[in-house]
Amino acid sequence: MAVIEELNGLIEPAVEAVGFEFVGLEYVAEGRHSVLRVFIDHEQGINVDDCATVSRQVSAILDVEDPISGHYNLEVSSPGMDRPLFKLEHFQRFEGEEIKLRSHAPVDGRRNFRGVLLSVEGEQVLMNVDGQVFTIAFDNVDKANIVPNFGEK
Repeated sequence: MAVIEELNGLIEPAVEAVGFEFVGLEYVAEGRHSVLRVFIDHEQGINVDDCATVSRQVSAILDVEDPISGHYNLEVSSPGMDRPLFKLEHFQRFEGEEIKLRSHAPVDGRRNFRGVLLSVEGEQVLMNVDGQVFTIAFDNVDKANIVPNFGEK
């Protein structure tokens, strides 16, 4: 977790310095196949050139600071339709959307949830899953994503 915090601290200002929103990052440590994914956004959308610009900026900082030992691949992309939710502000922004959430520790005997994001109250995320409301502490959220809606309503 300390590596993620350090990476966030290095990468967020670098992304914002070139005019993009830093959505968040994922670091998957798997030896020579390790991957650092950086998600960026902009109100006008993201294109390949934007990703290349941010990739160069982030690479330069990571080369100097060297927070990750060993080999890894850097991927920069838009959050996509299944947008990951990294911060409490993200949960607040997407209230009313369907999300998938996995918790670190079980909540009422389960760790996987899919339902409507109702609200954020303090440090708690409230979800309606099949008519049952679950309250999940933000620090217990392992991973959360928007469920894409293709006009099925």
